[in-house]
Amino acid sequence: MIKRITMRRIGGSIGATLPKEMMDRLRVRPGDEMFVVETEDGLLLTPYDPTFEKSLKLYERFSRRYRNALRELA
Repeated sequence: MIKRITMRRIGGSIGATLPKEMMDRLRVRPGDEMFVVETEDGLLLTPYDPTFEKSLKLYERFSRRYRNALRELA
């Protein structure tokens, strides 16, 4: 979906208003956190934390390495 939006001044910042159809599709509501990721192609706006996947991979590696100790602690 491609939509044209206008950047607006909001206090000392600049903001954009998302069309209702996009908000519904992304399942975001007013007050939700969004993440802006700078990519080679421009900016990516996403409701998903881009660092979460990295953290999950670190946890999986940790839990495999220490699975016996974690089992004993449980």
